[in-house]
Amino acid sequence: MFEYMGDRLSNAIKNIKGMGRITEENIGDAMREIRTALLEADVNYEVVKEFVRNVKEKALGLEVEKTLKPEELFIKLVKDELVALLGSDYVPLEVSKNPTIIMMVGLQGSGKTTTSGKIVNLVRKKNKKNPLLVACDVYRPAAIDQLKEIGASLNIPVFEKGKAKPLEIVEEALVYAKENHHDFILIDTAGRLHIDETLMDELIEIENNVHPHEILLVIDAMMGQDAINVINGFNDALKLTGAILTKMDGNTKGGVALSVRHLTHVPIKFIGDSEKLDGLSEFYPERMAERILDMGDILSIAEKVEGVISEEDATDLARKMKKGDYDLDDFLNNLKQIRKLGPLENLLKMIPGARKMGLGNVSIDPKDMAHVEAIILSMTPYERKHPEVIKNTRKLRISKGCGRSVEEINRLLKQFEEMKKMMKQFSSGNMKMPF
Repeated sequence: MFEYMGDRLSNAIKNIKGMGRITEENIGDAMREIRTALLEADVNYEVVKEFVRNVKEKALGLEVEKTLKPEELFIKLVKDELVALLGSDYVPLEVSKNPTIIMMVGLQGSGKTTTSGKIVNLVRKKNKKNPLLVACDVYRPAAIDQLKEIGASLNIPVFEKGKAKPLEIVEEALVYAKENHHDFILIDTAGRLHIDETLMDELIEIENNVHPHEILLVIDAMMGQDAINVINGFNDALKLTGAILTKMDGNTKGGVALSVRHLTHVPIKFIGDSEKLDGLSEFYPERMAERILDMGDILSIAEKVEGVISEEDATDLARKMKKGDYDLDDFLNNLKQIRKLGPLENLLKMIPGARKMGLGNVSIDPKDMAHVEAIILSMTPYERKHPEVIKNTRKLRISKGCGRSVEEINRLLKQFEEMKKMMKQFSSGNMKMPF
């Protein structure tokens, strides 16, 4: 997401390099490039006009300090305006109530049911909640079964009463939740058009009787500017507390994210960044602006890693790196941890300067990681501890055991040795990290 827009913005900023002062003349080309980039990324026209006007007004006549380059000052102005467009402040999900009640609403096909699973998975891990999913999509064939499958895969219970009235289902679910000590209740409602008065009345009835703490609208980011009408339509009928943009890992230009908050005043709370049930990220406007401008998002990387790798494991890894004791067992363990972080290419895109280094379009086949695991698992425990003993006959045996070629085994062993040397240099302080 945002790669195209980010590249165009970065190119626009390059146009003012070497200027001693930012003037209307020397930022003219940059502002035209920025306007075009935003419009082509499907940002609302009125939003683009206001964005360009604000950046221009703040930039004109500013003296460039000796310690700053003109492009550094200009990029700060662009970043600040992007942050303002995206909502300025991070708006967290309400989780403090006991029980917390969340109602999910949206159009059919927006990814609402899957997103429901992602949210309960997140709050269980992050907030130590005991969630309950409530199946109120009584119209779509197999919708209840889909939610039950998601619940089963996460080991989270699903309350359902077949095709009963949604309000009755919710009221019975609240009684069940109290009896079974569930402190986070998520109601998955049926997808509907915001102009369908009968179905909207169902949601209003739940809102008026149950008073959910959050009403979250799930929006497909591929919709483009139509999303604004949908959000306003739902918001006119319900008191929306937030929006969730799904499919942000797809071929979306990302412009809707820059328009939603500014035009509807509904905060974006999450973005869906993969199809997996852990593919949901909290929305931080400043971090998102930095990603657009290729400044990276180290904080999000750290949070993802923290959720998978314990402090004890990290300390043990650092000790082994320093002593040069890192072996293929450790490598295998790290591979398994990395797979839990989600698609690796999504992490690479968060590294500062990722697009400049050509990491923006990197595609990593999960099968490649599976092949590496198969090779290591075909080795004996002694070989994993002492890979230097793996010679021709051992390689042939390993090749037969994992179904991979001797060339692949040679390549893995060579890459592992190079990685060990690099790790030792980093840990000894002889080299600096590349970002």
